[in-house]
Amino acid sequence: MTQPPPVEAADFDYHLPAENIAQAPAADRSASRLLVDLAGQPIEHRTTAAVAELVEPGDVLVINDTKVIPARVRFRRPTGGAAELLLLEPDGDPGSWQALVRPSKKLVEGLAVDLGNDLVATFGSHLGDGRRIVHLSIGGEPALVEQVHGALDGVGELPLPPYITDPVADESRYQTVYATHAGSSAAPTAGLHLTPEILAAIEAKGATVARVQLVVGLDTFRPLSEGSLDDHQMHTERYVVPAQTWEQVQAADRVVAVGTTVVRALESAAASGELAGRTDLFIRSPYDFAVVDRLLTNFHLPKSTLLVLLEAFIGPRWRELYELAIGDGYRMLSFGDAMFVSRH
Repeated sequence: MTQPPPVEAADFDYHLPAENIAQAPAADRSASRLLVDLAGQPIEHRTTAAVAELVEPGDVLVINDTKVIPARVRFRRPTGGAAELLLLEPDGDPGSWQALVRPSKKLVEGLAVDLGNDLVATFGSHLGDGRRIVHLSIGGEPALVEQVHGALDGVGELPLPPYITDPVADESRYQTVYATHAGSSAAPTAGLHLTPEILAAIEAKGATVARVQLVVGLDTFRPLSEGSLDDHQMHTERYVVPAQTWEQVQAADRVVAVGTTVVRALESAAASGELAGRTDLFIRSPYDFAVVDRLLTNFHLPKSTLLVLLEAFIGPRWRELYELAIGDGYRMLSFGDAMFVSRH
């Protein structure tokens, strides 16, 4: 039999006009536009306030309550040149973190710099893909994770994606209203649209709101490897699915995931049988979804793993929906509008 041609990264490219990239969040979280495409029903143009109407009694809506830390720190090299690091996650040993560093070549192993707030970074080995080991200390001792978070509150910045070039007037708008577990280097952006009022309305309707954690890491910043999808390596991310959440999704009529991070957490738990751990699950067609039935998600970058996941969920129809959204002036990416879709 003739083998089908490999799926290429280029198959997930599309034209994204710069004017469609949202540079700031909507004034009201729930006023973002929402493109609704449910199987067997006409496409609708609504606002994200309608999520409470789209969820049914007996559904479980699952949110990722990870919290973004101010992980980007700008500093000066001993020569006076500008530099920055973006902390990704702790690396096991006390005070040891993985980070993206630039200019990496000029920050040699063993070099120590004062980041402020008594936090000192000593640069370690290269890990590939622009990652470095960075050893963080306070008062000469390895800094505990909680100490690092406390120091970053004074010296760090929220790591906004590079396509957002305007400063954000209110940094809380790059956090969900339910952000609890600090550690992510990017926001689970589908949840930025939800408000306490929407969540309350969902529960009042007879649905359940449940929580997971997936720490958003390096793959948020990496495009697909050029060539075949078979060549793309996913980096692992930490996830936790509380036992109560797992029981709720198993008993649900439908599971509504708020964002691709929730999809990866739930489907990783189903695939591995482990409710907590690290996942490098790369969801791509054909994929047999075990848990998630509906998805609230933002619009994603061309040639991204998130777009590949969406295609696995709704099929090639994603391209038609994206063309419709762009032509109709939807705002794209992290601070942009959203779509609510059912599995194909």
